[in-house]
Amino acid sequence: MHALLTEILADGPVVTDGAWGTQMQQRGLPIGAAPDPWNLERPETVAEVARAYVVAGSRIILTNTFGATRIALLRHGYASRAADINRAGAEISRLAAAGRAYVFGSVGPTGKLPSMGEIEESDLAEAFREQIGGLADGGADGIVVETMSDLAEACTATRCASEAGLPVVACMTFGAGKAGDRTIMGTTPEQAAEALLEAGACIVGSNCGQGAAAMSGVVARLHAAGGRPVWAKPNAGLPSVRDGVAFYSQAPEDFVAEAWTLLEAGAGFVGGCCGTSPEFVRLLVARASAGLS
Repeated sequence: MHALLTEILADGPVVTDGAWGTQMQQRGLPIGAAPDPWNLERPETVAEVARAYVVAGSRIILTNTFGATRIALLRHGYASRAADINRAGAEISRLAAAGRAYVFGSVGPTGKLPSMGEIEESDLAEAFREQIGGLADGGADGIVVETMSDLAEACTATRCASEAGLPVVACMTFGAGKAGDRTIMGTTPEQAAEALLEAGACIVGSNCGQGAAAMSGVVARLHAAGGRPVWAKPNAGLPSVRDGVAFYSQAPEDFVAEAWTLLEAGAGFVGGCCGTSPEFVRLLVARASAGLS
């Protein structure tokens, strides 16, 4: 495992951050709009989100770059600014962290599935290298490949991040299948762990798709398959739809009670995904500080 991750884990369970998209929407981002260009257009608003998680006690915060490959940005007219958007995203989070938290660059799916023949691996790799290069130039301490459903895409992103010399966390989104233990493409935790570690991941994990209670079984299997602490960022329970928008009703206290059980399943990094906020992180940090399990 990368020395930096070993160092971070030395002090016990690591609380990461929570959702970014909904926090941006609360600050004026229209539903359906890409948040990533705000790194250039409204950097102070992006910094507010990053600082809120630092103040809440996150030891690792991400960057506002989840959809910042040129492939994903093309849909919003920003493909030519991909490198600038990623570099700015890392710089914003680093300034907000102010030495109090590590910054890991967020790399999400492109929207194209290589396993279905929608994009060539060479084109995918070129886009990920551009994104990860921008994040590295902006000072990211590591990379989190997240919310992946296509294992081939996740492996390509992971290889590109590993080539850059940065510690890599690689996460798939589970929740499909009768037992809720597969990605929508049918990948099991064991298959994901084996392939992602071979591609260069230092840590594997799961984010989005499930609440903490449902994610615990997946985390246990990822831990058993990989033999390393797992990265886990569950949603705030299951969503309901209101006016076409997903709404998460789980209270922060209930989320923390469930999320803490992920540590028993093998997680070493715990945070939140959809529906969570700095308040969720604050309570997670308080639970960690109290030494409760």
